Amino acid sequence: MPFPSIPSLPLSVDRVYLLSLPFAAATSAVVGPREISSTAAASPPSSSSSPIHSSHPPVRLLLHHHHLSRLASPRKTLAPPPRPLPRRAMASFGVDTRPAAAAGSGGGGGGGGGAGGGEGALSFLSRGLREDLRLIRARAGELETFLSAPVPEPELFARLRRAYTSSSSSAARTTRLDLSAIGRAFEADAWRGGRGLAGWRRWEEEAEEWEPVRMVKRRLKELERTRQGQSASDMLHKVKLSLKLMSFAPEASEEVPPLDLGELFAYFLKQSGPLFDQLGIKRDVCDKLVESICSKRTYNLLPTSEPSSLRNENAGDELDLRIASVLQSTGHNYEGGFWNDGPKCDITDKRHVAIVTTASLPWMTGTAVNPLFRAAYLAKSSKQDVTLVVPWLCKTDQELVYPNSMTFNSPQEQENYMRNWLEERVGFKTDFKISFYPGKFQKERRSIIPAGDTSQFIPSKEADIAILEEPEHLNWYHHGKRWTDKFNHVVGVVHTNYLEYIKREKNGAIQAFFVKHINNMVARAYCNKILRLSGATQDLPKSMICNVHGVNPKFLEVGERIAMQRESGQQSFSKGAYFLGKMVWAKGYRELIDLFAKHKSDLEGFKLDIYGNGEDSLEVQSAARKLDLNLNFHKGRDHADDSLHGYKVFINPSISDVLCTATAEALAMGKFVVCADHPSNDFFRSFPNCLTYKTSEDFVAKVKEAMTRDPQPLTPEERYNLSWEAATQRFMEHSELDKLLNNNNDCTSTSTTECPKPKGSIDRKMSKSVSVPTMSDIVDGGLAFAHHCFTGNELFRLSTGAIPGTLNYNKQHSLDLRLLPPQVQKPIYGW
Repeated sequence: MPFPSIPSLPLSVDRVYLLSLPFAAATSAVVGPREISSTAAASPPSSSSSPIHSSHPPVRLLLHHHHLSRLASPRKTLAPPPRPLPRRAMASFGVDTRPAAAAGSGGGGGGGGGAGGGEGALSFLSRGLREDLRLIRARAGELETFLSAPVPEPELFARLRRAYTSSSSSAARTTRLDLSAIGRAFEADAWRGGRGLAGWRRWEEEAEEWEPVRMVKRRLKELERTRQGQSASDMLHKVKLSLKLMSFAPEASEEVPPLDLGELFAYFLKQSGPLFDQLGIKRDVCDKLVESICSKRTYNLLPTSEPSSLRNENAGDELDLRIASVLQSTGHNYEGGFWNDGPKCDITDKRHVAIVTTASLPWMTGTAVNPLFRAAYLAKSSKQDVTLVVPWLCKTDQELVYPNSMTFNSPQEQENYMRNWLEERVGFKTDFKISFYPGKFQKERRSIIPAGDTSQFIPSKEADIAILEEPEHLNWYHHGKRWTDKFNHVVGVVHTNYLEYIKREKNGAIQAFFVKHINNMVARAYCNKILRLSGATQDLPKSMICNVHGVNPKFLEVGERIAMQRESGQQSFSKGAYFLGKMVWAKGYRELIDLFAKHKSDLEGFKLDIYGNGEDSLEVQSAARKLDLNLNFHKGRDHADDSLHGYKVFINPSISDVLCTATAEALAMGKFVVCADHPSNDFFRSFPNCLTYKTSEDFVAKVKEAMTRDPQPLTPEERYNLSWEAATQRFMEHSELDKLLNNNNDCTSTSTTECPKPKGSIDRKMSKSVSVPTMSDIVDGGLAFAHHCFTGNELFRLSTGAIPGTLNYNKQHSLDLRLLPPQVQKPIYGW
């Protein structure tokens, strides 16, 4: 059988026989000269005696090894005696071929002659061993040189590459892939010695095929069977895939270096955000420390095509990706934290948005009006279903809260009132659901506290996205399911600066300190994202500043009508200045009286009309009368009332508001607004009719300026910025709801979940949120668990100012809302 041509070592015949001499001499004493003679006769040392010996030296070496192994094996009596070798052949092995007599005479020279013969044999063996060692060293060097030499590309692969290149270049001109060139390449490479197709078939049947060749042949056969009815582009695509699969080159593995001490310290600082928040340390300090540490390192986790400005934009994100790459290289897979409470609702159909607030109409407060408009404009889109969840008060509380002692006998009656009021102002039919949860009114704080678990009044199948209006207020005494465990995404909207109100009370500084840290705790524990209407609010964790409120469309219509009157030459404003707001000291009445008392002479002849009702109305009016201030007090009324359209200047000296809705409404009607230079008024600075003051003297100057000239009409862009359409767009963008609602298959928005990238963001090489456990998740879960334990204790609730009996709703709530009795809902087991 012919053998394939393989590279061989340059071993000569004499050297091969020389290697066998020591073994033959050593075995001559055991098996005798006859066996050695027969072995030598069986394999003569002539280089021309066998064509196999001359053409295949490695094969000859194997044959000699086979003959030498026969020397050490026992003699077989059945085998015929081998022919004796000639003396010349025997002499080449170093064996004494003289007759026995001669040998005896030669060795009978006494003991000295025998000793001399023994010394000659030993010297001969030592020379042979030294020669063998020298040859072994030489052959080892030649083998090392051979193995280290560059291996040229086999001609078979070169022909395959040329055939594939030619077929690919002609694919645009032909409709079928010609595989004949690839087949001829294999046939031509089968036997270069001219054995042709017969040699190819014989090698295929008898010789063991090389693995890459067998894979290529199998792929070619599959392509031949499936090429019928397929286009050339499909065939080329499959050929490329086949060649990629047949590649035996090892994949380049990028070893990820372990984290050093600096990276661990930077990551520890980054994850210590919850601790810094609770201690009152600004997050900018931590971010700057992390950035200074990470700026000294270069991470190659972004595409090299990105500009360096983008690559160095956020060192914190690069550190997160670095941690993720290290964890991924170790095979770590983070499947959730200790506080995770199982899977959330499945997103298979329309998205659901639940807006939970702390007040409802007819109480004309910001947390009752603004969430109602938000629900109406979010429901205008067909991408999501919207549910507005508002508190239900018993009749005794309704008489204390709602104006003119207005009461409702059923939730349905109050829902009809709310819808009618809203549709009169927005001008379209609203399509959202209104639900109620039990609440109780607290006279001391003038606020409504939820009774029981508010989240249970939202069905689990609709628990997708939650918008918590005043999240700190809703969760002060929340004892129920964690919002972020029940909902996929929770957004908080901060309306009120509670710290400013509390500081005005007795022992306000101490109370504000505790309330600040409680607000931080509930914000971290129950929200994924928090939007602050202005910088006047507390800097809560996970928060950003964005005005997501608009004005009633009726006010924009009033502004357009006034602008048209001015264009036609009619008088637009017939009255001077006014102030409108709930009559409590914290709503700016203290600042207003102080300004007028200090500059009474400068404002002589200037009259200000004040509209409002409230708990402090008698005190405010008596203080103004004592100081003999030129202030006229009127009962409170809606800002959209026709009697207020003729005023030209709206004065608002309040610094306790977060974002004054009355200020936005006055600007929408085209009036001047004189307000303090305060973070709560930052959104209004861009409007030309907004006049801000820093000192009391500046206040007098701004008032005189507003009274001596006319306000400018609003531009279309300014009107749009004040509208609820623009506010809803800002809310969707900054709360990341637009990404969640546009893609039903998006991941849930938790700290362990990565949501779609914002516009302009760069593509990352890996997702960090799946593989990086964060300390923030652990801290948030621990805070939620601790808060749940504390709020479950009635004594602790009462000591912190909760209304008695708000751990669960009462019997009247169960009758009004048709709920299970509290004893059934929360049974108490005992003996």
